[in-house]
Amino acid sequence: MLPLRLALPVPILFCAGVHAAEYNFQTPVTSVARSIYDLHTLLLYITITIVVIVFGVMFYAIIRHRKTAGRTAKQFHENTTVEIVWTAIPLLILVGMAWPATQAVLAQKSTRGEDMTVKVTGYQWKWQYDYLDEGVAFMSHLTTPRDGTLKTAGGPYLLEVDEALVVPTGKKVRLILTANDVIHSWWVPALGVKQDAIPGYVRDTWFKVDTPGIYRGQCAELCGKDHGFMPIVVDARTPEEYQKWLAAKKVAAAARVEDPNKVWKLPELMARGEKVYLQNCVACHQVNGGGVPGAFPALAGSKITTTDKPGHIDIVLNGSRKNAAMAAWGKQLSDTELAAVISYGRNAWGNNTGDIVQPKEIKAARGGKV
Repeated sequence: MLPLRLALPVPILFCAGVHAAEYNFQTPVTSVARSIYDLHTLLLYITITIVVIVFGVMFYAIIRHRKTAGRTAKQFHENTTVEIVWTAIPLLILVGMAWPATQAVLAQKSTRGEDMTVKVTGYQWKWQYDYLDEGVAFMSHLTTPRDGTLKTAGGPYLLEVDEALVVPTGKKVRLILTANDVIHSWWVPALGVKQDAIPGYVRDTWFKVDTPGIYRGQCAELCGKDHGFMPIVVDARTPEEYQKWLAAKKVAAAARVEDPNKVWKLPELMARGEKVYLQNCVACHQVNGGGVPGAFPALAGSKITTTDKPGHIDIVLNGSRKNAAMAAWGKQLSDTELAAVISYGRNAWGNNTGDIVQPKEIKAARGGKV
């Protein structure tokens, strides 16, 4: 297909990552994104041409053959030539659009020959990335404040994360997508990628970035209360820089491995638990533990956090059997993180039970030994 990447004077789309009103799509940085861009431009040109011709003929007929000019209306039918023309022209237009569209769709779906594979799991409301060939995994959370500020020192409003998906340029990256709770959608316009992540299903897509840089997107599926707060950041680096990042990531991951048999003191658990709570639980249960009436229960003064310690461990580890909004955190957090956040919940906001949950208790609970 001929390159048709022109800046068109028509407002097309306000994509993720745009700070001010701009026209047309984001600048494409992958072959798939370029094919989408070119296809969009081609269809726009075809549409403009049809509009000009049809309205041109219509206004010519209205003006040239108006009654005040002495024209008399005439009817015609069964004109073979006209019928052939108005059948052939739409057919040619359809073929002209269908051929490049089919090529673009087939290119999007062809994930064979990948250089690396990353599993992407959507959660309410964050993303988990697992580098399946490298044994590296981490969560990606929103970091910019939600206070209405259009831009912060930390980066674009609602589009900055603590952990970006880092990939090498010039390599075909296959994404395997799923979700742990509800349907999400992984969408980065500049990469030409938009794929739903569906619980219980595995979908895949791919991209190969040409140019190093930061490319931003968002969840494009209405996935719940904080749908607008789960951005996507892809950090494309040269292969050499990517290898340096990967080596450092593996070292950091090894350093974070904690002894599940370590006995923690309450102040240590409270400090660790507060961080885990603010990163994962605050959206539903609020900073003060008050919850959201009618949607998410309060933790401050509740029975589950003040008396029922085994029940508290079970619901955090396995989720709620009565309310699907309470996710199972067992697959998302480590034994130490779970022990810390449960201990925090039992001693914050005036609960003050003095209860301590140790990582070994979480380890036992995973085996059904609460």
